[in-house]
Amino acid sequence: MRDWLQPHRIILALIGVALVLWCATQMRWDWLPKYAPMMAEGIWRTVWLLVLSSLLGMALAIPLGLAQAAGPWVLAAPARAFCTVIRGTPLLLQIWLLYYGLGSLFPQFPWIRESDLWPILRQAWPYALLALTLSFAGYEGEVMRGAFRSVPRGQLEAARAMGMPRLKILTRIWLPQAVRNVLPTLGGETVLQMKATPLVATITVVEIYAVSSRVRQDTFIIYEPLLLLAVVYMALAGLIVLLFRWIERTGPQTRPAGR
Repeated sequence: MRDWLQPHRIILALIGVALVLWCATQMRWDWLPKYAPMMAEGIWRTVWLLVLSSLLGMALAIPLGLAQAAGPWVLAAPARAFCTVIRGTPLLLQIWLLYYGLGSLFPQFPWIRESDLWPILRQAWPYALLALTLSFAGYEGEVMRGAFRSVPRGQLEAARAMGMPRLKILTRIWLPQAVRNVLPTLGGETVLQMKATPLVATITVVEIYAVSSRVRQDTFIIYEPLLLLAVVYMALAGLIVLLFRWIERTGPQTRPAGR
């Protein structure tokens, strides 16, 4: 409690309160009730795109990193090539290639148009989700490669000497330590993933940035929607940071190789 009573923190808090009061009283917010439902829907779409793409991307990043760290060249070379291509090309280009390329290719096949998946494939969000997932996997695949190599080899050799199966070594020793080593990095990468979600607005996916642009176009009010957008992104980034710090503090500890 005493940390919060330090003079510089009290001054910063007062400045923050003054800025909030000034924005609330001196700026135009009469448009907010009309667009509040649309903004809530945009925030929800941003959140689930972020969560799903991060989880699916991490599920791909783990085998990509493992293949580069310890796999044979038949697996390591394609994994390295995938990460290089993803990291070497802009995410916006990847989104456009999937949506305007792959998305325009599907309608040419009657069996796809007549399938039950066509109502989903004709929408923009699957391509946005796929692009975000592949992008996250490409970057985190490199992160996991370094994480797997950072685990002391002596622990793995000791586990092999004790007759522990390879899958058990991976799930109980290698993977838990690798993930714990990169948790701070993963938190930062997840924040960057959130900041990349506005790019999906270029293919008509209506997330929070697209809603803010819609408000500016309809009302010709510029600063208020952008200010609210910044607050939303700052709040989401803060929640992500707190979540990863909580995981770092309360996550399961790695068991010794001998147990």
